[in-house]
Amino acid sequence: MLHVLRDEIADPDRFVVTLELVPGPESRGRAVETVMRMAADAYADGRVSAVSITDNPGGNPSLSPDVLAHEIFRLGMDVIVHFTCRDMNRLGMESRALQLDLMGIKNILALNGDYSGQGFGGQGAPVFDLDSVTLVCMLTMLTERLHSTGDPEGFLVGCAVSPFKSTEGECFAQYAKLCKKISAGAHFIITQLGYDVRKFQELLQVQRHMGIQVPTIGSLYFLTPRIAHTMHEGRVPGAVVTKALLKRVENEWTDRDRGRTASIERCARLAAVLKGLGYRGIHIGGIQRNFETAARVLDRLGQIESRWTEFVPEFDFPQQKGFYVYAADTGSVLSSDRPAKRRSVGPAGDRMLFRVLETMHKAFFDFDSPLESFFQWVSAILDKRPAGRLMIRIIEDSLKKVLLSCQSCGDCGIQHVAFLCPESQCPKHIRNGACGGSSGGKCEVYPDRPCVWFRAYNRWAAVSRHEEMARSFVPPRMWELNRTSSWLNFHLKRDHQSTASGIARFCTSVKCGTRAEPIDKS
Repeated sequence: MLHVLRDEIADPDRFVVTLELVPGPESRGRAVETVMRMAADAYADGRVSAVSITDNPGGNPSLSPDVLAHEIFRLGMDVIVHFTCRDMNRLGMESRALQLDLMGIKNILALNGDYSGQGFGGQGAPVFDLDSVTLVCMLTMLTERLHSTGDPEGFLVGCAVSPFKSTEGECFAQYAKLCKKISAGAHFIITQLGYDVRKFQELLQVQRHMGIQVPTIGSLYFLTPRIAHTMHEGRVPGAVVTKALLKRVENEWTDRDRGRTASIERCARLAAVLKGLGYRGIHIGGIQRNFETAARVLDRLGQIESRWTEFVPEFDFPQQKGFYVYAADTGSVLSSDRPAKRRSVGPAGDRMLFRVLETMHKAFFDFDSPLESFFQWVSAILDKRPAGRLMIRIIEDSLKKVLLSCQSCGDCGIQHVAFLCPESQCPKHIRNGACGGSSGGKCEVYPDRPCVWFRAYNRWAAVSRHEEMARSFVPPRMWELNRTSSWLNFHLKRDHQSTASGIARFCTSVKCGTRAEPIDKS
């Protein structure tokens, strides 16, 4: 049976099912045959709207999802290709998108991607020239180009969000970035993996508050003790398996057949709960050998979906001291509609530095400042002379390296990250919000230091300006300004705040965060 994801995800009466396939590290052999057979079986089954194919998961090399997607598409099965920002610069990413269009692959899941893992000769260099928000921008702009050439469809772009965060700052960073992705043109949402029903519910509540009306698909996973242990230890960025759930899975799998049956039942019951809560579909992962397991999940879902309220208490796996946007509902494991009490404040010294830097920025780097015409005149004089440029660089570098660990990118974005440097403080150089890999407020790549967006939230929260995280839409870094003075570039209108490039105009025109007022207005 032929399925078209674009049509099915637009049908409010259709419960969408997608199946994640993971390519192996070889270009032929059993791994490729298994993926192709599962795709063929999913097509024959008729209940799967599309299969999705991962893009070098874990940052390690595997067969390109594009070539597999092309082969699967020829079978008649619709495909979602994962498209990450890790391995290519913006030129390569645009070229890849055009290639996918030529092959007829229009469904794309836009992701930041895991940090680089081991490849030929050692660890690969992480690129992250774009982030997932600007990737969505690029695909939206390419769609406009395709429309102008007569293509009626363009790309169907999906995005990811992780509601399963334990700290206030990480929660709001995820939701703020989701707001930007939808504003940039994303058509559907797929969640990260977790087993906390309040968090699943919370995502829908936040979307209603923000006015986000986009089909949302919840992830579920066929858990084995090995993968549950891996996720519990944080080795799958963003996925959450608590200690209590890990112990339950290990007990179930003391007998292999019992464990397999229990995992299928858990998937089916979570799918029923998600459908009952209002999710538009499910994304099934962890099926590695054959489609039979997924078929059993869907069979069981059909038998029990009307009883979904019975299963809600089974997905009560909160993280220790975990934060929820909404207060608990008395007598239930779900949330009420009452906002929870905020508790993030951040270190006093960090808040003080934020206020100092913001005051300085308003005085010296604001186009509306009464002194701006003078600064522009002085900058023009200094920029014409090598000695003037050198003097500015010496002063600028000495101050910004001490205060911000500045890397002299020439296109400063600190005002978008609560006066923290996204180049030096974020290994993925993300200018539009947090990736999904942080845990407990700590960076995915360097867990001994806090996520820069977690720190940014605490700074903004201290002055009751939480909405700032959703409203600043930042174009990608201008590499042509590297190792030049960002001060001169600002006043001479050469950086991203003044440039007339296509993506800068797009980012300026997009109105993101129009419904991003604080959830608790008190």
